[in-house]
Amino acid sequence: MVGKGKIIAVSAPSGAGKSTILKSVLNAIPEIVFSISATTRPKRETETDGKEYFFITEENFKEKIRNNEFIEWEKFYDYYYGTLKRFIDDNIESGRTVLLEIDVLGALEVKRLYPEAALIYILPPSIEELEARLLNRKTENKIDLQKRLERAKFELGFKDKFDYLVENIELEKAENDTISLVNKIIYKETVNGN
Repeated sequence: MVGKGKIIAVSAPSGAGKSTILKSVLNAIPEIVFSISATTRPKRETETDGKEYFFITEENFKEKIRNNEFIEWEKFYDYYYGTLKRFIDDNIESGRTVLLEIDVLGALEVKRLYPEAALIYILPPSIEELEARLLNRKTENKIDLQKRLERAKFELGFKDKFDYLVENIELEKAENDTISLVNKIIYKETVNGN
Protein backbone atom coordinates (compact mmCIF):
# COMPACT_ATOMS: atom_id res chain seq x y z
CA MET A 1 0.00 0.00 0.00
CA VAL A 2 1.23 3.48 -0.89
CA GLY A 3 1.82 5.83 2.06
CA LYS A 4 -0.01 9.11 2.25
CA GLY A 5 1.49 12.03 0.41
CA LYS A 6 2.54 15.26 2.09
CA ILE A 7 0.93 18.69 1.93
CA ILE A 8 3.24 21.70 1.72
CA ALA A 9 1.59 25.13 1.75
CA VAL A 10 3.66 28.17 0.76
CA SER A 11 2.56 31.74 1.44
CA ALA A 12 4.06 35.17 0.88
CA PRO A 13 2.88 38.69 0.24
CA SER A 14 2.19 39.46 -3.42
CA GLY A 15 5.50 40.45 -5.05
CA ALA A 16 7.73 38.52 -2.60
CA GLY A 17 8.86 36.13 -5.34
CA LYS A 18 6.72 33.17 -4.30
CA SER A 19 5.62 32.14 -7.82
CA THR A 20 9.18 32.31 -9.19
CA ILE A 21 10.54 30.31 -6.26
CA LEU A 22 7.82 27.68 -6.58
CA LYS A 23 8.53 27.26 -10.31
CA SER A 24 12.12 26.42 -9.35
CA VAL A 25 10.90 23.93 -6.73
CA LEU A 26 8.62 22.23 -9.27
CA ASN A 27 11.45 22.04 -11.84
CA ALA A 28 13.85 20.60 -9.26
CA ILE A 29 11.36 18.13 -7.77
CA PRO A 30 9.09 17.11 -10.67
CA GLU A 31 7.24 14.43 -8.67
CA ILE A 32 5.46 17.16 -6.69
CA VAL A 33 1.88 17.95 -7.73
CA PHE A 34 1.10 21.67 -7.84
CA SER A 35 -2.30 22.48 -6.39
CA ILE A 36 -4.29 24.57 -8.81
CA SER A 37 -6.71 26.92 -7.07
CA ALA A 38 -10.05 28.04 -8.42
CA THR A 39 -10.61 31.77 -8.86
CA THR A 40 -13.18 34.19 -10.22
CA ARG A 41 -10.61 36.82 -11.17
CA PRO A 42 -10.03 37.50 -14.88
CA LYS A 43 -7.31 35.49 -16.59
CA ARG A 44 -4.13 37.43 -17.41
CA GLU A 45 -2.73 37.22 -20.96
CA THR A 46 0.14 34.99 -19.79
CA GLU A 47 -2.12 32.51 -17.96
CA THR A 48 -3.80 29.28 -19.07
CA ASP A 49 -6.98 27.89 -17.55
CA GLY A 50 -6.17 24.71 -15.61
CA LYS A 51 -2.50 25.61 -15.31
CA GLU A 52 -2.13 28.68 -13.07
CA TYR A 53 -5.77 28.58 -11.90
CA PHE A 54 -9.14 27.07 -12.71
CA PHE A 55 -10.92 30.23 -13.87
CA ILE A 56 -14.60 29.86 -13.01
CA THR A 57 -17.62 32.14 -12.75
CA GLU A 58 -18.68 33.65 -9.45
CA GLU A 59 -21.93 31.66 -9.69
CA ASN A 60 -20.04 28.37 -10.09
CA PHE A 61 -17.68 29.30 -7.23
CA LYS A 62 -20.60 30.05 -4.88
CA GLU A 63 -22.19 26.71 -5.79
CA LYS A 64 -18.95 24.94 -4.78
CA ILE A 65 -18.98 26.85 -1.47
CA ARG A 66 -22.55 25.66 -0.81
CA ASN A 67 -21.50 22.09 -1.64
CA ASN A 68 -18.51 22.31 0.77
CA GLU A 69 -16.05 21.53 -2.04
CA PHE A 70 -13.26 23.82 -0.78
CA ILE A 71 -10.67 23.24 1.93
CA GLU A 72 -10.49 26.99 2.18
CA TRP A 73 -11.72 29.93 0.20
CA GLU A 74 -11.58 33.66 0.53
CA LYS A 75 -12.70 36.76 -1.28
CA PHE A 76 -10.07 39.44 -1.67
CA TYR A 77 -9.23 42.04 -4.32
CA ASP A 78 -12.95 41.65 -5.21
CA TYR A 79 -12.42 38.06 -6.41
CA TYR A 80 -12.85 34.61 -4.90
CA TYR A 81 -9.97 32.14 -4.52
CA GLY A 82 -10.23 28.59 -3.18
CA THR A 83 -8.51 25.22 -2.81
CA LEU A 84 -10.53 22.26 -4.03
CA LYS A 85 -10.76 19.53 -1.37
CA ARG A 86 -11.06 16.64 -3.82
CA PHE A 87 -7.87 17.64 -5.69
CA ILE A 88 -5.84 17.57 -2.45
CA ASP A 89 -7.39 14.40 -1.01
CA ASP A 90 -7.08 12.40 -4.25
CA ASN A 91 -3.39 13.25 -4.58
CA ILE A 92 -2.29 12.64 -0.99
CA GLU A 93 -4.27 9.38 -0.85
CA SER A 94 -2.29 8.30 -3.95
CA GLY A 95 0.99 9.02 -2.13
CA ARG A 96 1.82 12.23 -3.99
CA THR A 97 3.10 15.40 -2.33
CA VAL A 98 0.95 18.44 -3.07
CA LEU A 99 2.43 21.94 -3.12
CA LEU A 100 0.00 24.78 -2.49
CA GLU A 101 0.63 28.43 -3.33
CA ILE A 102 -1.82 30.03 -0.95
CA ASP A 103 -2.53 33.15 1.11
CA VAL A 104 -1.76 33.09 4.84
CA LEU A 105 -5.31 32.60 6.09
CA GLY A 106 -5.79 29.76 3.62
CA ALA A 107 -2.54 28.15 4.79
CA LEU A 108 -3.69 28.30 8.41
CA GLU A 109 -7.00 26.68 7.43
CA VAL A 110 -5.07 23.92 5.61
CA LYS A 111 -3.07 23.35 8.82
CA ARG A 112 -6.28 23.19 10.86
CA LEU A 113 -7.78 20.51 8.57
CA TYR A 114 -4.48 18.71 7.87
CA PRO A 115 -2.30 19.13 11.01
CA GLU A 116 0.54 17.21 9.33
CA ALA A 117 0.82 19.86 6.57
CA ALA A 118 4.07 21.86 6.46
CA LEU A 119 3.71 25.64 6.13
CA ILE A 120 6.47 27.75 4.53
CA TYR A 121 6.45 31.56 4.50
CA ILE A 122 8.54 33.50 1.96
CA LEU A 123 9.67 36.82 3.44
CA PRO A 124 10.44 39.86 1.28
CA PRO A 125 13.53 41.92 2.23
CA SER A 126 11.27 44.85 3.23
CA ILE A 127 7.91 46.49 2.49
CA GLU A 128 9.74 49.11 0.41
CA GLU A 129 11.38 46.43 -1.74
CA LEU A 130 8.02 44.69 -2.07
CA GLU A 131 6.42 47.91 -3.33
CA ALA A 132 9.25 48.38 -5.85
CA ARG A 133 8.79 44.79 -7.13
CA LEU A 134 5.03 45.27 -7.53
CA LEU A 135 5.57 48.55 -9.39
CA ASN A 136 8.08 46.88 -11.72
CA ARG A 137 5.62 44.07 -12.52
CA LYS A 138 3.20 46.60 -14.03
CA THR A 139 0.28 44.17 -13.64
CA GLU A 140 -1.83 46.26 -11.24
CA ASN A 141 -3.40 49.69 -11.40
CA LYS A 142 -2.82 52.14 -8.52
CA ILE A 143 -5.87 51.00 -6.55
CA ASP A 144 -4.99 47.29 -6.84
CA LEU A 145 -1.36 48.06 -5.96
CA GLN A 146 -2.47 49.82 -2.76
CA LYS A 147 -4.75 46.88 -1.88
CA ARG A 148 -1.84 44.46 -2.37
CA LEU A 149 0.46 46.52 -0.13
CA GLU A 150 -2.18 46.73 2.61
CA ARG A 151 -2.72 42.98 2.27
CA ALA A 152 1.06 42.37 2.49
CA LYS A 153 1.29 44.24 5.79
CA PHE A 154 -1.66 42.23 7.13
CA GLU A 155 -0.17 38.89 5.98
CA LEU A 156 3.28 39.62 7.44
CA GLY A 157 1.62 39.64 10.87
CA PHE A 158 1.01 35.87 10.56
CA LYS A 159 4.54 34.75 9.64
CA ASP A 160 5.24 33.37 13.13
CA LYS A 161 2.40 30.85 12.73
CA PHE A 162 4.32 29.11 9.91
CA ASP A 163 6.60 26.11 10.39
CA TYR A 164 9.45 27.53 8.25
CA LEU A 165 10.57 30.97 7.02
CA VAL A 166 12.63 31.58 3.88
CA GLU A 167 13.99 35.07 3.20
CA ASN A 168 14.00 36.20 -0.42
CA ILE A 169 16.78 38.77 -0.34
CA GLU A 170 18.68 37.14 -3.21
CA LEU A 171 16.45 35.07 -5.51
CA GLU A 172 18.82 32.20 -6.33
CA LYS A 173 19.61 31.60 -2.64
CA ALA A 174 15.89 31.71 -1.75
CA GLU A 175 15.16 29.20 -4.53
CA ASN A 176 17.90 26.84 -3.33
CA ASP A 177 16.85 27.20 0.33
CA THR A 178 13.24 26.39 -0.54
CA ILE A 179 14.16 23.39 -2.73
CA SER A 180 16.35 22.02 0.07
CA LEU A 181 13.61 22.56 2.66
CA VAL A 182 10.92 20.90 0.51
CA ASN A 183 13.18 17.88 -0.12
CA LYS A 184 13.75 17.53 3.63
CA ILE A 185 10.00 17.73 4.33
CA ILE A 186 9.15 15.14 1.66
CA TYR A 187 11.86 12.69 2.55
CA LYS A 188 11.48 13.14 6.33
CA GLU A 189 15.05 14.26 6.93
CA THR A 190 15.69 16.35 10.01
CA VAL A 191 14.71 19.93 9.26
CA ASN A 192 16.00 22.85 11.27
CA GLY A 193 13.22 25.39 11.77
CA ASN A 194 14.11 29.00 11.06
